[in-house]
Amino acid sequence: MARSLFPPARRVKVLLPLPLAGSYDYGVPPGMDPLPGSFVEVPLGGRAVAGVVWDGEPDPGDVPESKLKDIAGILPAPPLPDASRRFVERLAAYTLAAPGSVLRMAMSAPKALEPASLRTVYTAADPPPEDIRWTAARRRVMDFAAQGPALPAADLAREAGVTPGVIRGMADAGALLPLRLPDTESFDDPDWERPGPELSDSQHAAATELCEAVRARQFSVTLLDGVTGSGKTEVYFEAVAAALAAGRPVLVLLPEIALSAQWLERFEDRFGTRPAEWHSDLPPGTRRRTWKAVAEGRVKVMVGARSALHLPFPELGLIVVDEEHDGSFKQEEGVIYHARDMAVLRAQVCDCPIVLASATPSLETVTNADAGRYRRLRLTERHGVAKLPSIDVIDLRKTPPPRQRWISPPLQDALEETLARGEQALLFLNRRGYAPLTLCRTCGHRIECPTCDAWLVEHRFGRRLECHHCGFAMKTPDHCPECQDTDSLVACGPGVERLHEEAMAILPDARIEVVTSDTLQGPLAAAAFVDRMASGEVNLVIGTQIVAKGYHFPLLTLVGVIDADLGLAGGDLRAAERTFQLLSQVAGRAGRAGHAGRVMLQTANPGATVLQAIATGDRDGFYAAEASMREEHGWPPYGRLAALIVSGEDEGQVERTAGDLARAAPRADGLRVLGPAAPPLALLRGRYRRRLLLKTGRDISLQRVLTDWLSRVKPPNAVRIQVDIDPYSFM
Repeated sequence: MARSLFPPARRVKVLLPLPLAGSYDYGVPPGMDPLPGSFVEVPLGGRAVAGVVWDGEPDPGDVPESKLKDIAGILPAPPLPDASRRFVERLAAYTLAAPGSVLRMAMSAPKALEPASLRTVYTAADPPPEDIRWTAARRRVMDFAAQGPALPAADLAREAGVTPGVIRGMADAGALLPLRLPDTESFDDPDWERPGPELSDSQHAAATELCEAVRARQFSVTLLDGVTGSGKTEVYFEAVAAALAAGRPVLVLLPEIALSAQWLERFEDRFGTRPAEWHSDLPPGTRRRTWKAVAEGRVKVMVGARSALHLPFPELGLIVVDEEHDGSFKQEEGVIYHARDMAVLRAQVCDCPIVLASATPSLETVTNADAGRYRRLRLTERHGVAKLPSIDVIDLRKTPPPRQRWISPPLQDALEETLARGEQALLFLNRRGYAPLTLCRTCGHRIECPTCDAWLVEHRFGRRLECHHCGFAMKTPDHCPECQDTDSLVACGPGVERLHEEAMAILPDARIEVVTSDTLQGPLAAAAFVDRMASGEVNLVIGTQIVAKGYHFPLLTLVGVIDADLGLAGGDLRAAERTFQLLSQVAGRAGRAGHAGRVMLQTANPGATVLQAIATGDRDGFYAAEASMREEHGWPPYGRLAALIVSGEDEGQVERTAGDLARAAPRADGLRVLGPAAPPLALLRGRYRRRLLLKTGRDISLQRVLTDWLSRVKPPNAVRIQVDIDPYSFM
């Protein structure tokens, strides 16, 4: 855009949603008055870009007047709230990410910044035309249209149970009147006065404390620590009601939004309507309308995945992080952060309480609670008549399954007895697909991903081999790619599809469903699965970790864990903790109503500390032992870690950059640098990778050390250095 003939009255800083070092200065044309937070359109390198007017006064000496460009216009959207801007700054400072990259997550629906388009909705004509020919379908449409809100044709057809052609015919006949309205999303206000279920004494006491924290309207962190089935959701629903009563919105984060089907039902039962939702499966139009509704203060309760943390709420009265221990809250790409920790930061910025709920809280959260930094509320018993399940450890060395089978005789007997009683069972194996490895028995060739250091996983249902890291897929070959021998490829090891094959053979009358992230994609698919379980259409579920948490099936009384040792093979510092959490959560699916529950853990190492802790119910003893080991060696949460991940398409450049970083590594008391080393996935999505790990005490600022360290090395343009503060994955 050409410069104005007259110098602007003032200049402002504009932060752009790009990985840039900071904000840019722009001039403000006469008659325009953008405020901090205003969304504006500005010129950048020959194109127009949307950005946000940022806080602070620009330094006139940074950009000469002759080179200063003007803001092109203010966009028709509410300003980004002050709390959101401060959250962007603090998250960027903590993760050492470019502020613009963090802002991009807050501007995740750019179409919402444009003027609202119009859409056609239909309402009932009053009175309807006298000459219309009425059918049963048309009467259903008319009854619904006369009582409900005006809706688009597709929505009206769906609600009335008719085809879109019926709607078009009624509109042509004049029975339905078209209206052109702004394309906005309408959300019903939850009824916080609606009575909830009767709480036990311990639930009521916990709910009272949470409600008091909400009414205090100040930052606090509470760990809601309750065994599986103890009714944690009903407890924090009371805090949600308290926030709504005070006129303040609520944000609830769930680790797997596909698991929200039953949660949404419980919310609707409690508050009379569904909350707004935010996750990657939303259509673009819904995302745009929902984002704008949040910015305009029209959303009272939002439930979402970790990305919902960046929505532009004008204020918040409560944040809840359910299953706070879950690894899905860690974002490993782009801006690397842990949504649980950043949710605590957001609550601090918003000066509102946050609840961290879990039956198996992270050791970081437990340590904060033990130190008094977090309040802790405990629910030690299941709600109502439900009791915790009994747990049996099956020693596979003594009672192994037959060759090329994975269900041991004791577990098979228990499955037959459970299904014969008309109850439901779950077999848990945290491996998608049919087999984790395809091997040529002639030459020993293993089929690997061409762009990752990973074997291709056979998915026999889909007749393909797939990489679970980059998504590469190929048709399963009929001959070995190396030696060309035919009929020589064999599946090695079990996945859930292979387990399904075995279950069909030994339980021919079972009604089986395989549930993984491949088969349960999105909330609608999850809701349909819940319906099949509730109706008894399914009585045996074979699933991965996606079924390990959140679900409540009253008739599910048996859980069999096929390979309880699987998670311990990772070797990283959280392997034992993650295994304990995952197995405890999946065990918690059994016996959640009045029926006795039973859990059977198959293992080749029955003496493992993790398995003994689960079998004896000694959760606190496990945490104490794990904490002691971590504290002795200075590992988190008693020390700090940060990873530098060096990656590029040229392996030599990656090696040299990693070496340069090692030579420039900081050296001081309390600091230790490990690496560079090739991680297990040294090639990922076509990029070679090397890792360095910085280990410090808690009294040292990781960010300050890292900033100084990175300033000493300038990588080639083709090499990327990512910073991972508090790493969870070491792959």
